[in-house]
Amino acid sequence: MGDGTGDLTKGGIAGPLMAFALPLILGNMLQTLYNAADSIIVGRFVGPAALAAVGSAYSLMTFLTSLMIGLSMGSGIVFSYLYGEGNRERLRHALGISFAAIGVISILITAVSIIFQDAIMELMQVPDDVYGDMREYLSVIFTGLPALFIYNFYAAAERAVGNSRTPLAFMALSAVMNVILDLYFVIVLETGVWGAAVATVISQYAAGAGIAVLSISRHKALRFSLSDMCPEKDLFSELLSLSVLTSLQQSIMNLGILCVQGIVNGFGSGVMAAFAAGVKIDSIAYMPLQEFGNAFSTFVSQNGGAGKEERIKKGMRTAFTIATLFGLLISLVVFIFPGILISIFIDPSETALIETGSEYLRIEGSFYILIGYLFLFYGIFRALKAPAVSLLLTVISLGLRVLLAYLLSGLPIGETGIWMSIPIGWAIADAAGATLLIIRERKKGLIARSGDTQR
Repeated sequence: MGDGTGDLTKGGIAGPLMAFALPLILGNMLQTLYNAADSIIVGRFVGPAALAAVGSAYSLMTFLTSLMIGLSMGSGIVFSYLYGEGNRERLRHALGISFAAIGVISILITAVSIIFQDAIMELMQVPDDVYGDMREYLSVIFTGLPALFIYNFYAAAERAVGNSRTPLAFMALSAVMNVILDLYFVIVLETGVWGAAVATVISQYAAGAGIAVLSISRHKALRFSLSDMCPEKDLFSELLSLSVLTSLQQSIMNLGILCVQGIVNGFGSGVMAAFAAGVKIDSIAYMPLQEFGNAFSTFVSQNGGAGKEERIKKGMRTAFTIATLFGLLISLVVFIFPGILISIFIDPSETALIETGSEYLRIEGSFYILIGYLFLFYGIFRALKAPAVSLLLTVISLGLRVLLAYLLSGLPIGETGIWMSIPIGWAIADAAGATLLIIRERKKGLIARSGDTQR
């Protein structure tokens, strides 16, 4: 297929899949480090209270960003199917409809976030000693939400047609900019959390504008006109269904994390800071598994559009093998070196905080293989145009996590109960995902009728 894009419906599986997945993994790693830069620099040069503020704000921003990422990911499934079919005209129409709809939603999310900022912070039970810094940080960071929409929309479009390198390039540019600007604003100008937020927003707009311009200028398949934004009933319905359900899945996943953050906040700024550092390590550690799941989703979507069910089944065996090996490896590293990893974010003299963060990593980080499987199940069901199943698995995983966190944290073990609740939720959701996938295959095959709405 042309336009410098990649076809995952032909040839080998492991090699092309890893070649496609690697830029996604590196890109998300950069994005995670990009977000972590604020925490590292603020934690080291401003203090634990500022680190707690930025860490708690990160949980909130992850939730809000997930709404837009989910919408783009859901639309990306349709883009991949149409690309697999070779239907370029319908692909451009789908791009236009999605851009208009998600753009409007992103503006609404931005407006609501700014207007109800104080109410949101009160709901999160932000302690008084953290409140001022967190409010100052959020007042700036919210203005970057439209930039996140533009970047994630075009990143999803590029990946849907098999190009994972362009999103990586612009994320790398943005990450480097963010670190340089963070150092300048926080250390040189001594602007505290406000400067860290400004650095992030500037970098986000640079990435969003850059990827949009390059995608439009370089790929004919990704160019759409104003007329393409006019809704067509069947296509709009399909896009809406996949996008909304995927967005719900992504947002519920992060809403659960946000609820856990609220529970953690009740233990004070010290545990908040340790949790903030632990979550950053967490997100870096299992991020490759998450992006591998997203890459495999594109593989399944393209092959679904091409009607290649047996290739999808073979790909599943390969994908779960890779996820198993990586999950075990990264768990081993995190279990052996938790204190060293936590010290990246917290000054070594803060021994109590490092001990709390290390406990979190040892308990939760021993089971990354479970979340690796869960990310694969999310990607598979999303790509099979069954995003409601991905949503169900998320509700099971996060619902149990939040419920158990509330129950176990009330016992004498305190915050340790919160850490224990996480892998339990993963394990039960994995069992449900495997069961539902087997049932689907036995009833009607993996991709039976998956493209009926398009043809």
